[in-house]
Amino acid sequence: MDKPTHLIEFETMLLGRHLNLHNPRPRRDEYQLDRSAYTLLSRISMGGPMSIGELSDAFGLNASTLHRQTSAMLNSGLVERIPDPDGGMARKFAITAEGERRLEAERSYNVRALGSVMADWAPEDVEAFAGWLKRFNTDIERLAGRPWPRPGNSGTSEASDSA
Repeated sequence: MDKPTHLIEFETMLLGRHLNLHNPRPRRDEYQLDRSAYTLLSRISMGGPMSIGELSDAFGLNASTLHRQTSAMLNSGLVERIPDPDGGMARKFAITAEGERRLEAERSYNVRALGSVMADWAPEDVEAFAGWLKRFNTDIERLAGRPWPRPGNSGTSEASDSA
């Protein structure tokens, strides 16, 4: 029997549409992070300072796209350029205190919004859903060769921990 992957394709398309969840902010304010800044800051926060080359490898994006995104974050005071802590030639982007503050504010907002969406879910259903999402994402990462750091596993993605 075929797997109903067409249903998953449709639901992930809708999930992408619902990224602002059920209660989007009426307007983007100057403190709200855009999706690319939120994702980049999350990666740098979890993995430590990264060069353009490392970001390019991690995201699968070309350097010009990342230069544009990191320049905007530099201008907003969310990241700073620092010498490579390991002594390499490339300068790295490190998250600033302001970047951490705004990232945490955005994450808190997102967690509250998800809590509203799943308010009627049993805790075990939320946990099961989180496990399935982790498995889905780690399988994508494994196929792409781009594991992402996750909370609680020291900066590595463990596909064997995906069930």
